[in-house]
Amino acid sequence: MSQNIDFNAFVKYSKSAPRYTSYPTAVEFRESWNDASYKEALKEADSTSLPLSLYTHLPFCRSACYFCGCNVVYTSKEEKKERYIHYLKKELALLKDSMDTSREAVQFHFGGGTPTFFNARELESVIGLIRGVFTNFAKNAEISCEVDPRFFSREQMAVLKENGFNRLSFGVQDFDQRVQEAIHRIQSVEIVSNAIALAREFGIESVNFDLIYGLPYQSEQSFADTLQKVVGLKPDRLAIFNYAHLPWMKKTMRKIDETTLPNPAQKLEILKNTIAFLQEQGYMMIGMDHFAKKSDELYLAKAKNELRRNFQGYTTRGFSQTIGIGLTSISEGLGYYSQNYKDMQEYEKALDEGRLPVERGVKLSEKDILRKEVIMGLMNNLRLDFEGIEKRFGIEFRVYFANELESLREYEELGLIQITPSSIETSPTGGMLIRNIAMVFDTYLQNDTTKRFSKTI
Repeated sequence: MSQNIDFNAFVKYSKSAPRYTSYPTAVEFRESWNDASYKEALKEADSTSLPLSLYTHLPFCRSACYFCGCNVVYTSKEEKKERYIHYLKKELALLKDSMDTSREAVQFHFGGGTPTFFNARELESVIGLIRGVFTNFAKNAEISCEVDPRFFSREQMAVLKENGFNRLSFGVQDFDQRVQEAIHRIQSVEIVSNAIALAREFGIESVNFDLIYGLPYQSEQSFADTLQKVVGLKPDRLAIFNYAHLPWMKKTMRKIDETTLPNPAQKLEILKNTIAFLQEQGYMMIGMDHFAKKSDELYLAKAKNELRRNFQGYTTRGFSQTIGIGLTSISEGLGYYSQNYKDMQEYEKALDEGRLPVERGVKLSEKDILRKEVIMGLMNNLRLDFEGIEKRFGIEFRVYFANELESLREYEELGLIQITPSSIETSPTGGMLIRNIAMVFDTYLQNDTTKRFSKTI
């Protein structure tokens, strides 16, 4: 409950930390990992019984949203989409030659960019290409798409529904007019309302909204007004992200006047009020940044300590091998990460030469795999049981990680965590600091403290 969160302690002990969508984090990916490395990893993975999670990146946007940190290509040229589909077809053909694509797929996600920048015919073409290669979709597969409400038609919704899509995530960010103008993304409540009504009409039962706090001109009152409008639209899930202002990394962020950004104290008040309000409205905090209704499968999985996170977010599907398709996509297996080129010319060049478009990646050591299991266990469920890790890796947890547990004593003395003989448990405040707690087990950060990550608040 929000009233059990000690926000003073949260501010005092929070510090810059990775979000741990992967371990090792992407800063450890190396260009020595290449097309041949990935093909070898794919062949090895075929001998496992792991299901597949498919991610396809559709990178185009008509214009820049100044807050966005995603890898996107800005264009208004329709022909670029057809060209991209042509290269997706090439990549899929290479994947078919490199792995067993008949393995069961339990997840499929369109991300971007703006997937709905592709019209209905183009979406159907891309989906057809993917289903033509990956032919074994589970009956209960989670099939989802990120949607820009400003570019979402009945024809597109019909194509998604016909192809089994059952989850949609709408980019809302904020409903305040002044904020929208400052971030270069104008969309009214009416536009979003019409989009969600269309989704419900076609039987979509799981709808997520993405919101961001910390944007220019936001205040406690303005964001409270946005939240009031949001809950009136009745999404099933909410992802509420802390805006990370990184103008040295993202040129579009330089267009934001830094003097208009709320300061850390203001952001903290927005966060406190957000958590309290959403819980009053029946949305429970299930993990970092995410809220769901008590009837949602994510909340039910959280109660059973069965949540997992991957590059698509939280899931109840357990660990699966992620196959990233398209520009900048990241693939994940039990012992590797592999990322495609971010540059379109390099991506196309590799495919023209008959190579999978791999730019970089990393092969995990046994120690990496062990620490990945620990860190992801903490990040997934805000707690960690030692027994499963001890059985899988043949270690005595409290002996192997004696130094790390000692480093966590300060958190325990503050009541942020509890270290029992068999587990690490977090308090509500400790759960808010889970990135900082997980960092203790990150040997890459222990060896190099110069890396830069986003702040918790």
